[in-house]
Amino acid sequence: MSVISVANHKGGVGKTTTTVNLAAGLAQMGNKVLMIDLDPQANATCSVGLSKQDTSIFQVLMFQDDIRKCIQQLEQIDIVPSSIHLAGFEKNNEVGKEFILQESLSDIQTEYDYILIDCPPSLGALTVSALTASDYVVIPLQPEFLALQGMTEFIKILRTVKTRMNTSLELLGIVVTQYDGRKVLHQEILQHALGKYGDMIFDTRIRGNISLAEAQSMGKDIFQYDASSRGAEDYRGLTEEIIKRTRELVSG
Repeated sequence: MSVISVANHKGGVGKTTTTVNLAAGLAQMGNKVLMIDLDPQANATCSVGLSKQDTSIFQVLMFQDDIRKCIQQLEQIDIVPSSIHLAGFEKNNEVGKEFILQESLSDIQTEYDYILIDCPPSLGALTVSALTASDYVVIPLQPEFLALQGMTEFIKILRTVKTRMNTSLELLGIVVTQYDGRKVLHQEILQHALGKYGDMIFDTRIRGNISLAEAQSMGKDIFQYDASSRGAEDYRGLTEEIIKRTRELVSG
């Protein structure tokens, strides 16, 4: 099993879009997939067509409920939905709270090939919990200079978590999202990113595509909504790269 957090402290970079469509892509390729919505805004939950749920990841983190009780089975993937109440986790003073998610996932580690965690746009306790529970991190990067500069801060956090809380944590890669190759600025940002992070940049670029937004509004992943769209083509390519990289890292 591989646990992958999709994380970036900056909002609007495509975390939820990437989590939902990567989960669907992995499932289409024959994998058993669980998606965990760790954002109190519950965008990933809504993106797969679910509304308010009686049980969510909130019960797991706040009351240590069995995570199996919170799993909803969809057509292709399973999901642990989120709740607005999850915001209260940040104010919880329980010692070691950042390890609760890791402990809960250990109970189901043989039941899934991939577990994907959609993180909130912050560097708070929820994101740290996700990183502590993960084997790998995928960082969506918007082609803007401020977003590129903010990567330095986020990668420092990754190193701190790896040193102090999860020595197994690895950066799986950085995916450039909302990319338009016709724009000079986007080309320049991509070249800067490649120069700084090299092979950590995935070869697949997620191009700007209205179908991705339309799919979310319909509560569908991009493959269900329009399998022939550029969005589907791009996320299919990213899925293949994710599978290849995780297999290479597992095999050593």
